[in-house]
Amino acid sequence: MTLLQPTDRGLSVTFLVLPDSSLMSVASALDPLRAANRMAKRDLFSWQLASLDGRPVRTTCGVEIPAGLALAQARGGDLFVVVGGFNQDRHIDRRVIAELRRCARCYGALGGVETGSWVLARAGLLDDRAATTHWEELEDFQARFPFVEVKPDRFVVDGDILTAGGASPTFDLMLHIIRARYGYPLALEVASVFIYEGTKTAADAQHLVSLGRLSGDEPRVAEAVRFMENHLDEPLTVAAIADRLGISVRMLDYLFQRGLGSSPGRFYLRLRLQTARRLVLDTRLPMQEVALRVGFGSLSAFSRRFKERFSVSPSRYRKTQ
Repeated sequence: MTLLQPTDRGLSVTFLVLPDSSLMSVASALDPLRAANRMAKRDLFSWQLASLDGRPVRTTCGVEIPAGLALAQARGGDLFVVVGGFNQDRHIDRRVIAELRRCARCYGALGGVETGSWVLARAGLLDDRAATTHWEELEDFQARFPFVEVKPDRFVVDGDILTAGGASPTFDLMLHIIRARYGYPLALEVASVFIYEGTKTAADAQHLVSLGRLSGDEPRVAEAVRFMENHLDEPLTVAAIADRLGISVRMLDYLFQRGLGSSPGRFYLRLRLQTARRLVLDTRLPMQEVALRVGFGSLSAFSRRFKERFSVSPSRYRKTQ
């Protein structure tokens, strides 16, 4: 696509920032472009921030981001990116959908960050295209939009559609654009400004747990955690995980205690309950469905474990948070 072809031409970007977005996602989209201009000593990128109504947007951490224009005033450019976070259903109506479809005709390419991908999909702009969203939403995203080819990748580029799963993948995507248009050296300089290693590729899967240095320090624990992530709905026994790693249960317990300060079974249960907490808060799924998704065969067993972890029943948790 033209957007990712080598060029000396500048790129104009409009970012539509929705209420309840992550400040980190906004910064991950903007700051690499600012740094590229600084390192190149010329304006390779120009951008403007838009909100739904032209007024400042309040992010999830409480910081307000000023907007230079309202969505209806967006008149075109090279790239239009929707940055979304929580409660996107609450902020998007038919008028907004109509404006997004208009923008699709006015811009050369479209992007979605986190639930920005949901907004583009709701406008029908991702039909028959590959896309991603934040890992917490991937399963529901696929169910909601069956005509979208949903990928668990950090970011996805499908022709003139670019989507990213969260703050760090968005940074990766911006570096990808810089590298494709203006060369590897500039992308390395930008990454160095932020002391960012940038070792992930677009196709690297998003994970529930960010293991950081643990992946290098104790790869067997990291692999065990990945097994757990991939079997939330049908939990493996600790013995089965140890067998897949080719070690004893006792050794697996030792490695977990040393690396994570927890037994494998306790860590696995916590991971399942943390996932359940997200489903309770961020979806309207029936509690029975939540229980099944995190590997509990009965609602009573799920409710008991949830209350032990969060001091309140899942139904009560949903009502009070």
